[in-house]
Amino acid sequence: MEHDQPGNDRHETATERLDRNWDELLQELRVTQTGVQLLAGFLLTLPFQQRFGEITQQQRVAYLIALGSAIVATTLLVAPVSAHRLLFRRHAKAQLVGLADLSARAGLATLAVSVASATFLIFDVVLGRGAAVTAAVVAVVIFTANWLVVPLVVRAHLGREAAPPR
Repeated sequence: MEHDQPGNDRHETATERLDRNWDELLQELRVTQTGVQLLAGFLLTLPFQQRFGEITQQQRVAYLIALGSAIVATTLLVAPVSAHRLLFRRHAKAQLVGLADLSARAGLATLAVSVASATFLIFDVVLGRGAAVTAAVVAVVIFTANWLVVPLVVRAHLGREAAPPR
């Protein structure tokens, strides 16, 4: 019986697990979508500010990277909704969850690029290039630590806990 599969601590069927994974992923996307959409909206208003014409060419590049990656992140983080609409009632939940997972991961990566670029731009305008580089590097380190290293360390630790004693 499907409920008795090894490693199935929840005693759920494959379909129930896919439904739970989809629901959890949607909750995660709701959180990130709001943030990335606010960031993109803020970035879209900058060129209409009076001082925008005074920024340097490098600051323009940083701005365009921040804006472009925010738009890509928005697209990737909303893509699972579109995929769900197109795959609705097609018995493709496994494919949908897999696609949404990849889309969410790529969306988070491009969100990190956007925030790091925006951080660079703001620090460069306010404090200068040295502070901008430092702030952007710190942002990348914080993203890498919290979104990649810490979860991978926890996952590795969980893997050791689940291993049978020798």
